[in-house]
Amino acid sequence: MAVNLTKGQAISLKKDDGTGLTVVRMGLGWKAVQRKGFLGRLMGGGDIDLDASAVLFSGRQIADAVWFRQLKSRDGSVAHSGDNLVGGAGHGGDDETIRVDLTRVPAGVDQIVFTVNSFTGQTFAQVEAAFCRLVDETTGVEMARYTLTGGGPVTGQIMAKVQRQGGGWSMTAIGAPASGQTFQHLLPAILPHL
Repeated sequence: MAVNLTKGQAISLKKDDGTGLTVVRMGLGWKAVQRKGFLGRLMGGGDIDLDASAVLFSGRQIADAVWFRQLKSRDGSVAHSGDNLVGGAGHGGDDETIRVDLTRVPAGVDQIVFTVNSFTGQTFAQVEAAFCRLVDETTGVEMARYTLTGGGPVTGQIMAKVQRQGGGWSMTAIGAPASGQTFQHLLPAILPHL
């Protein structure tokens, strides 16, 4: 059963039997806010190009990044599904995914931060039903979900991070607003969460 995370909440990434997860998938889903009134129905909600990124850190230094311009980490442990330019129709499925093989993440990488940003510059006030979720890739079971709430005039969000903890990994929902069209623009907002 999935845990609905609140901002700042952390969960351990261990299976019920106490063993650590090996492969996880971070899914991102969203849809454009439906416009109201006759003209809104006529014109529809419009397309929103949100982008999921994973930034791998060694301490406070970037070790690698996976995003729409680099779909795989240099070591191959993290892979992006590809760029979705329009988002979903609100059906609850993932529009972009990032798969992480935790057993292959280099030993020097201690945190992976997941971000989402509006490449085309629309603000989150124009987005609804945005979420990120963590899935055990081996079983397909959703372990945790963080729903983006609040919208607002920002173009990015620091969604969540997974970090080494003891001999395993944990996930923390961050949900911090930021501004920028790519993960590089979001770095000043990421650093306080490392």
